[in-house]
Amino acid sequence: MPTDLSDRDIARAERQSGWRTVRRVWPYLWPEGQVWVKRRVVIALAFLLASKLIAVGTPILYKRAVDSLSGEVPDLMLGAVGLTVAYGMARLMSVGFQQLRDAVFAKVGQRALRALALETFTHIHRLSMRYHITRKTGGLSRIIERGVKGVEFLLRFLLFSIGPLMLELLMIAVVLFVLFDAWYLAVVAGVIALYIWFTFKVTEWRVKLRREMNDQDTDANQKAIDSLLNFETVKYFGAEAREAARYDVAMQAYEKAAIKTSTSLAMLNFGQSLIITSGLVAVMVMAALGVQAGTLTVGDFVMVNAYMIQITMPLNFLGTVYREIRQALVDMGEMFDLLEQPREVADTPGAPALAVKGGVVVFEGVRFGYDPARPILKGIDVRVGAGENVALVGPSGSGKSTIGRLLFRFYDVGAGRISIDGQDVRDVTQDSLHAAIGVVPQDTVLFNDTIRYNIAYGRDGATEDEIVAAARAAQIHDFISRLPEGYDTQVGERGLKLSGGEKQRVGIARTLLKNPPILLLDEATSALDTETEASIQDALKLAGKGRTVITIAHRLSTIADADRIVVLEEGEVVEEGTHADLLARSGRYAALWTRQQSERDAA
Repeated sequence: MPTDLSDRDIARAERQSGWRTVRRVWPYLWPEGQVWVKRRVVIALAFLLASKLIAVGTPILYKRAVDSLSGEVPDLMLGAVGLTVAYGMARLMSVGFQQLRDAVFAKVGQRALRALALETFTHIHRLSMRYHITRKTGGLSRIIERGVKGVEFLLRFLLFSIGPLMLELLMIAVVLFVLFDAWYLAVVAGVIALYIWFTFKVTEWRVKLRREMNDQDTDANQKAIDSLLNFETVKYFGAEAREAARYDVAMQAYEKAAIKTSTSLAMLNFGQSLIITSGLVAVMVMAALGVQAGTLTVGDFVMVNAYMIQITMPLNFLGTVYREIRQALVDMGEMFDLLEQPREVADTPGAPALAVKGGVVVFEGVRFGYDPARPILKGIDVRVGAGENVALVGPSGSGKSTIGRLLFRFYDVGAGRISIDGQDVRDVTQDSLHAAIGVVPQDTVLFNDTIRYNIAYGRDGATEDEIVAAARAAQIHDFISRLPEGYDTQVGERGLKLSGGEKQRVGIARTLLKNPPILLLDEATSALDTETEASIQDALKLAGKGRTVITIAHRLSTIADADRIVVLEEGEVVEEGTHADLLARSGRYAALWTRQQSERDAA
């Protein structure tokens, strides 16, 4: 495909993306059922119109004052001083109406910004696990930040800049045509047309440069956040210099793109100034010749100058606004692309809430693969009775953790079904499903807040007594009480100020506070030392009382007392029974048990 055709296609796609963004933003400006928003928009537009009318009439007062002082026309009733005062009052009123317009519209803009930010934040949380494990957090946060910032700007300037600017230029053109002649109008119209063409042409080129700069900025920010999130790993491998060099390479690319952007801006500004100055000089020369010929007064000369300056200011503003609008459209386009990411897992229309009676969990012929070409589960059949503790064991890659993710419905099964008390998890609301299942993962990640906040995260609105009771049940209350700040102790980023066992206990406490009928223990102690694991096991046994418990385990010693053990291998159930039964069979489980016991004895 020829390059020029490709460029045209790209430009067309960008325009379509821009119009798509405008269409998406419009409902925030004129929302259905929000009368107060529409009222504020109308009032703001009324203030805007008043401001423009006064602005266009102001130079006429200036002309009258100059003519009165020069004695070229009879002194008017107001006199030169009165006209000067009226001129000042007109300028003040023009600015005053503009500020009133901004004050009235501020609530509309901020409401739109908040609504879109909330929509984006909510949508991201609703995206599938598949999306979140492949995302780049730093780049994602940058896209949201730039996109949300563009909302109010775009709303404000779509409403108060482009249209009103054209209205003001039209009114000035009419005044010049009526008070002078068509040549003035022709020069002014030519200057405006040339200015707008030049501005738009160069700005379109600069948008590509700005997009490149944004991409480099996003990349640098992503590398910085990724490095900081992996602070310990960087330290373990003495990679500070390597990380700094990696970040510097990204910043070097950003620097080059930023320099191109700044240089192109200087060229744009000079070109705009050249066009405007040429037009100003041409009109002023015409007016000066008119004064010399006696067909115009000195006041006319001053008025023409005032109108040209009045044209210059919004035209310069047009260049800035157009650049910023184009950039806002690019930034918001990226954010709307994010909003249009499909939800892989969604509630069926009219789905009822899950009704848990006993907590019977059944996997029937479950097949699943993260990649269709690489199946993980190949027809799993497992039944967990109400109040039963069933353990899933097997080598790495056998599909143990995948079963937990499917139960929580991070993904939907490829074939078969998963049911709770006879209800297919795909037919009930995700909120009710998630409320019924408590998860203690292998690595509990905590929020960078207090211990109280992290435990209370288990149930919104929990009382202090309930938080303490959950901590006691998780056998961490005594530890918290010994801390200088107690429950107000900050846990640090991802809970790094606490040990692995302490983090797990906090995780158990918040799951207990949630009080779910079904408990999923996803290798909850495999990352802990033997002594810590033994103490955590006591807390987990207490947590499982009266609940249906599914334990995903690597260390077989932790699940020897389970009601039933299911052995998985390569995505299939190969054995099932109690610990004693499985050892007596001398099969796969017995082999795993013997190997782990040998490794433990050797250690």
